[in-house]
Amino acid sequence: MDKVKRILKSVNIYKIKGALRIIKHDGFKALIHRLRYGSGYWMGYDAWFKKHCASDVQLQEQRNKQFSYCPLISIVVATYNTKEQYLQEMIDSLIHQSYSNWQLCIGDGSTNNSVETYIKEHYANESRIIYKKLEENYGISGNTNRALELATGDYVGFFDHDDLLTSDCLYEIVKSLQKVHHECIYTDEDKLNDSTHYFEDPHFKPDFSIDLLRSQNYISHFFVVSMDIIKKVGGLRSEFDGSQDHDFIFRCVEKANSVYHVPKVLYHWRMHPLSTAMDPESKMYCYEAGKRAVESHLERVGIKAQVEMLPKPFYGMYHVIYDTLNDPKVSILIPNMNNKALLKNCVDSLLEVNTYKNIEIVIVENNSTEKDIFEYYEELQKQHSNIKVVTYKGEFNYSKINNFGVTQTSGDYILFLNNDTKVIEPNSIRDMLGICMREDVGAVGAKLLYKDNTIQHDGVIVGYKGYAMHAFLFLGKDDFGYMGRPKVSWNVSAATAACLMSKRSIFNAVGGFDEQFKVACNDVDFCLKIRALNKLIVEDNFSIWYHYESKTRGLEDTPEKKERFNQEIAKFQKKWPDILESGDPFHNPNFDLNKGPFRYPD
Repeated sequence: MDKVKRILKSVNIYKIKGALRIIKHDGFKALIHRLRYGSGYWMGYDAWFKKHCASDVQLQEQRNKQFSYCPLISIVVATYNTKEQYLQEMIDSLIHQSYSNWQLCIGDGSTNNSVETYIKEHYANESRIIYKKLEENYGISGNTNRALELATGDYVGFFDHDDLLTSDCLYEIVKSLQKVHHECIYTDEDKLNDSTHYFEDPHFKPDFSIDLLRSQNYISHFFVVSMDIIKKVGGLRSEFDGSQDHDFIFRCVEKANSVYHVPKVLYHWRMHPLSTAMDPESKMYCYEAGKRAVESHLERVGIKAQVEMLPKPFYGMYHVIYDTLNDPKVSILIPNMNNKALLKNCVDSLLEVNTYKNIEIVIVENNSTEKDIFEYYEELQKQHSNIKVVTYKGEFNYSKINNFGVTQTSGDYILFLNNDTKVIEPNSIRDMLGICMREDVGAVGAKLLYKDNTIQHDGVIVGYKGYAMHAFLFLGKDDFGYMGRPKVSWNVSAATAACLMSKRSIFNAVGGFDEQFKVACNDVDFCLKIRALNKLIVEDNFSIWYHYESKTRGLEDTPEKKERFNQEIAKFQKKWPDILESGDPFHNPNFDLNKGPFRYPD
């Protein structure tokens, strides 16, 4: 009997429920695949890439294309005792480019003459290759800078000596420059497994995301920058060796007026036993250098913050903790109807778990009928001078209730909060506030979990089935997700108002919530209005809460509710046709959004 009890005790009922959710949502095969490879692995990527890469016919068409703007692209490479096979494949990937106006600038810090000999023997007639044997090995930054001194191009691309470019890489770069001469351009990338010769692990990146860049070097390869920017910022810095590219990218984008993302895999990062792509623990100094790169960037742009390096298995990822200068007041706005236990659970966590103390809690009472909730209101207001209850009379309209509630608050920052939430991470409000106090930020969302510790909300992706969908739905709270996104802060187009912080000034500037959206769409619409002001929405995954979703108002499970929901979706589609047509800038178009956010195509 004791043995049976021990077995039952060891069973995690929440993990079982999570597995059942995966089966229901994606099928049993998806669960097996998840258990074997993790949530981010795509078994069929090699075949998908080869099917979708530029064909011979397309490459020939590209060679025949006459651009009105044909900049010289200098490709800068630092070699060091480079294996002959890698050297050949690297150079040949440039020789085979469908865009021909390039030069390859090699700074060779090798301890022998193998690279020099190979280039002279095999590429003596290739005038576009400029080679220099260095007097000594100056390290990765020093060698790259000496290669950079050879460059005479309008733009410079940075290329590792054992990696590969796709044959259409430079064509796609130059194509993106025809209408606007973007100063920084980056592409998607993947990894070439040196053992299996398969392409793996594609990195489908978002459009420029400063918060994601502060969280990890998501830009990495292939990065191309105008020579004008390089003249302003200088070359790579040896003190950041290991993450010299992260530091360099920061300095470039700080000066650039335009950073453009080409959403195509155009760079193959080779995985072999000596590469960090194969073994993340092989070069821990890289991650320490990355932390210093983020710190240096923040200091240059005048932002006070602390940077923490995340532990294994999240090496190379960082938590930026922004200062909350003078600790301004945060007004926490909670609409409520009945359900004392649920509201008490929420308020208790704000008073006992949350560590940020300069708060006021404003509860907006709407149509409660139970005696105990009114008794609880009186109790709260008697015991806490920073809690008050105000009444909104009329039918439930989330937008109207919150617009009214804001007029009853006094803080410069408003935290819109559902009554069915509970603080988990004690510093959640302070972390959100630090981000929200930045000039470039309009609103901040949080990471919300179901009771079983799976993700309910981790940012909103706009465009799913003509509306929007939560990212990383049902993943475990510690799941790596796609490229570690659920573990770091990143920019999104929208976040749920179940837990959303904004500046009062921003709220006023956009006119609050649109009251035509009574129940649905109001928070996504609110965020898109903020984005229209050129302000950022940040998903803060270090602010962690439980969300016992729809406990008060219920689910959209009746014909009447479904009809109302569809009507509000139609209004949303009429109001925001552009983003629905062009796609969410923070969700790569290579994903199959018809299947949901961050889902690989078949």
